[in-house]
Amino acid sequence: MASAVGSRGGAAPLILIFCVFRLFIGAETFNRQVTFEMNPGSHSTPPSDGDLLHVRAVGDNDTLHYLLSSQGAPTLLLVHTDSPNSTVQVNWTQFPAHSSLKVEPESSILYSGGVVFSRLLEYDDVNDTAKPSDFFPPYELQNFNWSRIQLFNLTALLCSASTTFTNGSLCLQLSVFDSEGRGVTWPRLLHSANSSQLELWLNGVSPRAARSRFLLELKAVGGAYPLSRVEVHQSIDDEFTPSIFKVSQWVSSQNSSSDVLGFAQWKPVAYRQRNPVLEDATPCRHSEPQPQSGEVTANSSALIHAFYSEPKVVGLNMSFGLAGEPFYNNTKFLSWTLLVGVGSPPVDFFSPLVISIMAVGLGTPIFLLLLGGVYVCVRKRTTSTTAYEPIN
Repeated sequence: MASAVGSRGGAAPLILIFCVFRLFIGAETFNRQVTFEMNPGSHSTPPSDGDLLHVRAVGDNDTLHYLLSSQGAPTLLLVHTDSPNSTVQVNWTQFPAHSSLKVEPESSILYSGGVVFSRLLEYDDVNDTAKPSDFFPPYELQNFNWSRIQLFNLTALLCSASTTFTNGSLCLQLSVFDSEGRGVTWPRLLHSANSSQLELWLNGVSPRAARSRFLLELKAVGGAYPLSRVEVHQSIDDEFTPSIFKVSQWVSSQNSSSDVLGFAQWKPVAYRQRNPVLEDATPCRHSEPQPQSGEVTANSSALIHAFYSEPKVVGLNMSFGLAGEPFYNNTKFLSWTLLVGVGSPPVDFFSPLVISIMAVGLGTPIFLLLLGGVYVCVRKRTTSTTAYEPIN
């Protein structure tokens, strides 16, 4: 009896581990067919003012259209339709005039939203407080000269031209995903086929002070429902992003409902090296989202001006570094990663390895308790039987 119970108790953790592996490894994932097209519909030489990249991610019954433009401030526009046959139409003779960029049929559009990288701000943190003040004249990204967009597999790279800074460059890399996965380098954000990733880095740019820190100004643009509120979620696991136990989500919802239409997600960390180790991580903070001028934003971004007639805009600042953290001058490198997509943001989970360890850790004590209980019961029963002396 004891051996049978022990066998079943010992098998329980193994069964749990097997089920977990089946759940996270053997489960089927949703996929999209992803294609890249530069300057869609243009039959002449590339536009002199900058490139327009169109990435089409087609599902079974819907399409995600990603548009990245270097005309004006760098902008990513995401349009979600309920048709696998929807297309992007650009009137190049009028672009970027209003309505010169459309997604057809317009009735198929479920959601649209854009993220504009509008300004890079630098300040001299003389007292090492990480409280932004004493700003230098801002870098207006709409006035930058940008190189041609370069394509590599499912990624696109946009960098400032060599004439923009005296030294160094500012780069933005877009990655579009055809299935669920996780970034290769820190912060290793979890992504799905409904999201894309933007990584921005500042490399080798000469600081204008001995103790320089930076802020990045972001603007979220939408029709009726732009990204409006930031939610911060706690986690008990830092397996994929060491020392970081939070994730921030800038979400769009309809009339303050719980249903999320679109999102931008990040972890509050930046890195001071291209190939970082733990010591190269630096915290970052966001300001409270504030309404911005739709007209000013549209005038700074060709993509927003061409697609929206009356855009609604919400902006925030992302500041890098805390008091006591090394300054930008230390490595002259800073990178930050952002996930942009539709629907609810991906929810991080424990890896199969961690869950297996937890299962063994929890299953072993339970097994020992059961085994001990069985042993005590059998021992008592044996003792009671041998101690009984019949009268006759």
